[in-house]
Amino acid sequence: MSDTTHYDLVIIGSGSGNALVTPDLESRRTAVIDRGSGSEHAFGGTCLNVGCIPTKMFVYAAEVAHTVRDAGRFGIDATLEGVRWRDIRDRIFGRIDPISEGGRDYRRDADHTEAYLGHGRFVGERELEVEITLPGGRHEVGSRQRVSGDQVVIATGARPRVPDVVARSGVPFHTSDTVMRIDELPASIVVVGGGVVAAEFAHVFSALGVRVTVVTRTERLLRVLDAELSQAFTDLAREKWDVHTDAEPVAVRGGGDGVRLDLADGTSVTGELLLVATGRRPNSDDLGLDVGGVRVREDGRVEVDEHGRTSAAGVWALGDVSSPHQLKHVANHEARVVAHNLLHPGSLMSFDHRHVPAAVFSDPQVATVGLTEQQARDEGYDVTVKTQRYGDVAYGWAMEDTTSLFKVVGDRRTGQVLGAHAIGPHSSSLIQPVIQALSLAGPAGPPTAHELARGQYWIHPALSEVLENALLGLDVAPYEDVTAGYDPSGEDEQQPETVGSAT
Repeated sequence: MSDTTHYDLVIIGSGSGNALVTPDLESRRTAVIDRGSGSEHAFGGTCLNVGCIPTKMFVYAAEVAHTVRDAGRFGIDATLEGVRWRDIRDRIFGRIDPISEGGRDYRRDADHTEAYLGHGRFVGERELEVEITLPGGRHEVGSRQRVSGDQVVIATGARPRVPDVVARSGVPFHTSDTVMRIDELPASIVVVGGGVVAAEFAHVFSALGVRVTVVTRTERLLRVLDAELSQAFTDLAREKWDVHTDAEPVAVRGGGDGVRLDLADGTSVTGELLLVATGRRPNSDDLGLDVGGVRVREDGRVEVDEHGRTSAAGVWALGDVSSPHQLKHVANHEARVVAHNLLHPGSLMSFDHRHVPAAVFSDPQVATVGLTEQQARDEGYDVTVKTQRYGDVAYGWAMEDTTSLFKVVGDRRTGQVLGAHAIGPHSSSLIQPVIQALSLAGPAGPPTAHELARGQYWIHPALSEVLENALLGLDVAPYEDVTAGYDPSGEDEQQPETVGSAT
């Protein structure tokens, strides 16, 4: 056991926690502790190594394959001759792994930071013992190092949750941590789960030619979405995957193509590979948090206040280990807030979780921000909604789109937008104007639907017109255009006229 090394700042986790080392904090002596996840190339957290970035690189390859297969209906004769899985995989991780290694080496070799590649546990007040488990740092694998800090930030993220029926079975299975590095595409795959991870990987493997079976215990896929979009996604998924809803696995065993799941309704499904995508759990266990005086919520998240402070003085937390939103853009926001608060203890910033957007990069793509229709009704708003089809605007017509939707939820009395929900190509980009309007609201609140629609140009015939039409289609109070009749030359002395809403 080494003597305790003291730092100004100790960060547990090298994902968004690593982003805390801003230029303003670089001069402080900092330790970054990380035990890795998913592979030996682990520095940089979930998003870089086993999450957002590699999955979307696989998604893009899947979309290319889908485009080739679908070209015929546009009069383009194209044939998908084959999928080189190893080439796809190696191209992706050939770019990602060097970034992970470079981040590790930078922290190891920088003047003011030190990387501890192992698992840290609290052994006292802002003091941790680190068991070194990975090579590549300055410390010998198997050694135990003690560190302490004036400030400690817990940013350990989350990991896949595995149901007991799978864990106890002894049957080999994959999670999102491992499935992207398999050597060969299976002929068939069973995906257990109905959320974001399940939807994205089902799309990837299906588009690359794998027979996909999805098993979820919920009544719809992506059930946390607005119900109309969740049902639309589920209906479309049934057309290309073997989808079993309201289905609970009661037994998992080897058999059939490779693995067999017996379901509660008496049916069974088989596949060559089993992927478990049943949610994620915070990495708050086995950190000695009770010894460090850090309280944990019932769901396993570290308890923090609006500034990111835990119950222990000088200990902060951010990202998936504590946040109600397991999203990289939320973790990045929280990291910026905590970085400010570490430097300015007398002028604390607060987390802003009011308008958190999310997207699902599946087929079709889905994006959402704000209240769903049901949430708005539950909160007592005078709800009005408009669901606009992509195919009813010029670019959607050019795409021959018959299934995509953009839904806006508004308050009939005030005309304000309460939420937006899209399912179809480019949803994650099309929804951004609504995110901006909600987030940059002035003292009077966000702009009304008609102000947002008529207060700017919309490029014609861009696909964004689907949002413009959805906003104009809401049944809300008339829009007053105070610029109507205005003569910028000053020659017209008439007062501005008021015009009604345009639809």
